[in-house]
Amino acid sequence: MATTAESPQPHTGRRAPLPVTVASWAVPVMVVGQFALIAGLPVMIVLVGAHRSVRDRAVRWATTLLAVAYAVPLVVWLARPDGAQSLSKDMHPVFAALIVATSAAVIATLHRSRTRRLPAR
Repeated sequence: MATTAESPQPHTGRRAPLPVTVASWAVPVMVVGQFALIAGLPVMIVLVGAHRSVRDRAVRWATTLLAVAYAVPLVVWLARPDGAQSLSKDMHPVFAALIVATSAAVIATLHRSRTRRLPAR
């Protein structure tokens, strides 16, 4: 009696590139480290990279939510004529916590999309 070993099914769908993963980790570090304005660059890398190369909708939604959570205090800071000299000093702590939380959601969805198998399109 011959037995055949079944190989695991290949992971269909595109995985997140390494720069997207690294940038998603850099966002909360920069916001907590009082470099909120510079954190705009990793936010854009995560947003564009995830929308261009990841098929998982949860990752796309999480990155969009991160971009919106970052854009709100940025627009408020830019529109305010008497704002502080830096975005980090002008940002309300609730917005900082919201950005860190949505970044954690992006990291979690990236990890989940990497480990689960997606159906082929």
